[in-house]
This record gives sequence, C-alpha cells and structure tokens, in this order.
Amino acid sequence: MKIDASASADMQRIGEQAKRLEALGYDGIRLAELNHDPFMPLALAAANTSRIELVTSVAVAFARNPMSMAVQTHDLNAFSSGRFVLGLGSQVKPHIERRFSMPWHKAARQMREYINAMNAIFDCWYDGKRLEFMGEYYQHTLMPATFSPDNVSGPRPRIVLSATGPLMTKVAAEVADGMIMHPFSSEKYMREVTLPAIEAGLATSGRSLANYELDYAPMIATGTTEEALRDGIATLKNRIAFYGCTVAYKPVLDIHGWGELQDELIVLNRAHRTDDMAALITDEMVHTIGIVGEPQTVVDTMQQRFGGLIGRTGFTVPGMEDAELAGLLSQLRS
Repeated sequence: MKIDASASADMQRIGEQAKRLEALGYDGIRLAELNHDPFMPLALAAANTSRIELVTSVAVAFARNPMSMAVQTHDLNAFSSGRFVLGLGSQVKPHIERRFSMPWHKAARQMREYINAMNAIFDCWYDGKRLEFMGEYYQHTLMPATFSPDNVSGPRPRIVLSATGPLMTKVAAEVADGMIMHPFSSEKYMREVTLPAIEAGLATSGRSLANYELDYAPMIATGTTEEALRDGIATLKNRIAFYGCTVAYKPVLDIHGWGELQDELIVLNRAHRTDDMAALITDEMVHTIGIVGEPQTVVDTMQQRFGGLIGRTGFTVPGMEDAELAGLLSQLRS
C-alpha cells in the first residue's frame, strides 16, 4: 500500500516540506486544488525530491480543456521523471458554471470524453499517432510539430479519477488508470456500491483490480494528546456535515439509513448554521465514515477495514515525532 501525505500549497514552504516527507518514507505528496493551483507547488516539490510521487488530489477537470490539462500534465510528469499522478475531479455544476465560467454537461459522460481526449493527445505525442479526436463536447484535430512536446522519451502520465456515485465510478474503471474514492465514504458503501461499479467498468475495458490502483484516504481524527484528539473529532464532524449536505453524496447516507439527515443539513447550511450542522452528526456516523482514535488504533483500524482492498491511502499525525511517525508508516504499509 502506498501512503501519501497532504502538503501545503505554499510555494515558499513546499520544497523543504517535500524533502522532509520523502525522508520520512512517504510514497507520495498530494495537493488539492482549493485556493491555489496545485501544479506549480508540485513542480517545486519535484525539484527538491528524487523518489516521492506527486499527486493532484484533485485538480478540477472541467475548469480546463483537455489540451491545456494535457500540456500541464506532460510537463510536470516529464520534469519529475515520471513521478506525477494526475488526479482529476469534476467538481459540481455551480462551481464549474459560476466560479470558472465553463460549460457543464452530463458529468459522467463529459468526464469519459475528457479523459479519452487526453489519451488521444498523449497517443499523438508519445506514439506519433495523428490527432483526430471528435467527441460530443471536445474536438482536437490540430497538432503541428511546433506545438508537440519533444521530451517524450519517459513514461506517459497516469490519470486517476475521483468518483463517488456509480456512474462516475464506472467511468473511472473504464478509462482511467485508477480511482480516488471520496473521503466521504464508508467500508459498507465501498464494498456494496463502489467495488461492484469498478468491477463492471474494468470488465468493459478488459482489466481487473490486480492492475488498477484504488486510492482512498479516509477522514481521520487522531493526535498525540487528548486535546488534539478532541479537536480532530470536532473537525471530522464539521467535514461530515459539510459533505452530507451535498446531494451527490446522499447515497453514502442512504446505505446506512441516514438519508433524511441531508434535508436538515441543507436547511442549516443555507442559513450558515455550521455549528448546528455539526451537532447533528452522531458518534456512530463519526466512527462509521471516519476513523477515530490514538495513532496506533487508527493504523490498526485502517488495516482491518482496507487491507488488501486499496493500493493507496493518506495518513499523518500532526505533532508526532518523525521517528515514531516513520514507524507507523512502515506498519501501515505492511
């Protein structure tokens, strides 16, 4: 199992942070696209490391077109000698249309075409094929030699897709190299909904789970002190409440019989009553969707729930001494 650490997008700090995480034994550094672009900090991380993988978890696909995403992906992957993993996500319609001013179509169908378009571009650059991609939403038919990268001797970039619902999960299994499972999930949802959808998609593309990377970093509340653990639980309740009011994530609540909770969360969210939202999250929900406890307990629980099931995860303990943390990473990886 590969283990990643989330990193800060602060470009003044990312270089030294990346060095430390590589020295600790982490397999990857993951950056989300939130209030900063993830590609530029990861380029600095690449310049300051030699082994650790660089993962966007996730970059917003529909905020860019397939060609611009392919250029960024290729450049960072080539610069890092094949260590870059492009984690893509769709975001949700209001953000794509109102924040990025970009078109939103049928998300799963659009994403399948988006990744197919990127692969057609890579076929052109890496294998010398003619670029002739004609889709419903994207068309790429022009690639003069002047605009083709010349540093294509290394491996092609890997594309993994973030998915929660069965449609997007099936797309991930059909056209991506792996899938990032949303942290708002549970073991029951993964085994009863996510895995069957993945297996159906892999069968369509003639592949199996043996050569497909499943990435799942659960929401964790842990710490080296009681105060840190309490703060972690409070943060976890806030995150569950936040995700719980998103319509696309309702199936996770439904499978545990908590679907009606979403209506209450939506009303409170519109009124900006975040404390009241968190108060609705029970201890059962916290321990089902998240993992809570001392660091060793968290590692044991992760192995029990997901050992042999996932190939990549995320884990860190704020405030823990490096030597102790390195030991836990070794245990979790085994």
